[in-house]
This record gives sequence, structure tokens and C-alpha cells, in this order.
Amino acid sequence: MRRRSLLAAAGAAAALPASRQARANEPVDVALVLAVDVSRSIDEDEARLQREGYRTAMTDPRLMEAIRGGMMGGIAVAYVEWAGLEYQRLVLPWTRIGSQMQAEVWASALAEAPRASLSWTSVSGAIDFSRRTLEDCPFEPTRRVIDVSGDGVNNSGPPAEEARDRAVAEGITINGLPILNDRPTFGRRPPIPLDIYFRESVIGGPGAFMIAAEDFNDFGQAVRRKLIREIAGLPEANGFVKAG
Repeated sequence: MRRRSLLAAAGAAAALPASRQARANEPVDVALVLAVDVSRSIDEDEARLQREGYRTAMTDPRLMEAIRGGMMGGIAVAYVEWAGLEYQRLVLPWTRIGSQMQAEVWASALAEAPRASLSWTSVSGAIDFSRRTLEDCPFEPTRRVIDVSGDGVNNSGPPAEEARDRAVAEGITINGLPILNDRPTFGRRPPIPLDIYFRESVIGGPGAFMIAAEDFNDFGQAVRRKLIREIAGLPEANGFVKAG
């Protein structure tokens, strides 16, 4: 599985211009892993809305204003897709974004990247993989953040709390973007409301917060608001807010 992830990352890296590749030890305001749920509870239309949400958010002038307002004037982003415990994939490798053109190129690369969908939902696997991805970041961030989005609770692998606590112990902040989908997963309702689950079992670390999307149509707006707060380092005081 690790070899498959590395091969996928190499393919994604080839899609990015040479000028976008990492320069070792270059400082950035935040290293951000976008960890996106691609389990089978998410259909093709919903998967498209997710990716479009990230593409639109990353190229939004308000987000670029937040990036340029940072001390370093740039962020490092890695895009990960995940499902069950056996599936995590680095779709787009570490990329520095500090200009509108760089954001546009990143968004184009995401649009062209192939997508897979697998069964089960391992939030713990997503967090552990994202933590290892942060270990491989070639930049020097002032903050390290994992941004977990998904529409279900952990049902594969160890409890999410264990992976969260490992990441938090290393000084990583985990923020959440639960998608409050009104359709049951495989005909079953989650054992706990998803926003409560994310608040109690997923997010953690300095300044951790989450923004809930009411559904997949609301996802793009929620992503934009969340990324601006993560980049600016200004979470909600209560750690939770719904998009709107």
C-alpha cells in the first residue's frame, strides 16, 4: 500500500510544473494536509462537488488574501484521499502556494487527477497517513495542520481517538469538516450525530475547530471558510460553527 501511494504521488508530481516543486527548507506559514473521504457512501456527483469545493476555495481571492497576509506569504498543501484502513492515497504532493497563478495550477492538477472509491471509512487511517505525510514535508512550517473531511464515522481500523492523540502529541492540529449528509450510510444511520462525533473524536490540538457542511451542495462554501481560518490561524472561539 505504501508503494502504491508513492507511485500515485510521483504521477501527481509530474503533472505540476518544475517551478512548483519543493525547495528544501523553504519557510511557509502552515503545512496543511487536506484529507478527503472517498468511501463508497460518497457517490460520483458528491465526489465531484468535493473536489470542486477544494478547487474553487483554493483559487478564491479571499483565500489568496489570507495566504499573502501571513508572515511567510505562502502555504504548503498536500491533498490526500482515503477510505478504509487499507486505502490512503497522496493525490497531489507537497506544493507551495503563494500566488494566484500557483493556486490555479494546483486546482487544474486536482481536476485532472484520477479518482478511486473504496468501501469503509477509516478516520484513524486517514489521520495516521496524514501525520506521516507531514513528516515528509520538505518545507519549514510555523504550524502543521490536518484537515479531515468526511460524511461518516470511523468503521474500519483502530478508534479515531487513538490516531488523533498520536498526532496531537506531535504538535499537530486536526480540524474537521463533517458533511451532514441526510442519506444513511449503506442504509444505516450513524450511531452518533456526525458533528458531535467530529468534535469529540476527530479534532484536537492547538486551536482545533470544525465547520460543518449541511450537505454536499454546501461543501464548497464550508471549505472556503475553513481554509481561510486555518491559514489565518483564527479558529472560532467555541471550536465549532456551521457553514452559512
